[in-house]
Amino acid sequence: MQGLQQTEFEALKEKIKDIKFASMTTVELDGDLHSRPMSTHGMDPDGTLWFLTYRNSNKVRELQRNQHVSLAYSDHSADTYVAASGLAEVVDDRQKIHELWNDGLKAWFPNGKDDPNITLVKVKPHQAEYWDRPGGKMMTLFEMAKAAITGQPDQTARDVKFGDEPM
Repeated sequence: MQGLQQTEFEALKEKIKDIKFASMTTVELDGDLHSRPMSTHGMDPDGTLWFLTYRNSNKVRELQRNQHVSLAYSDHSADTYVAASGLAEVVDDRQKIHELWNDGLKAWFPNGKDDPNITLVKVKPHQAEYWDRPGGKMMTLFEMAKAAITGQPDQTARDVKFGDEPM
């Protein structure tokens, strides 16, 4: 599997850098899909995304059975939407937890970064696509009005896909 190239990771990183939360979708034990909001806590130079969670959570059990995940990021104010898919693994790395920790995380992890039940979810995306609109909200409003008046569809939104399908 080729996966995303470095320039593609840079584009992905640029698109999601200001988006605090992603919707992470995993496969439940019965095969249903389960999505939940997750805060991205970092992206390594190779494109690896990091999330913190509790070791005894449903998502950990789901990932131990099926590593495939989907991540959806959206920034409505900038008209930017990103979907990425890849493989996830649960990683118990106390040093990485300390590296990613900030005091705002106490809202979800009140026992702090040394809580032995905190673990990491590491996601390696192999494909991603994004939709955005150059010019942001004002361009969106202008193009919507133009489409309504002319009857022609809006042609300014971009849909860009990069990366490989999983092998």
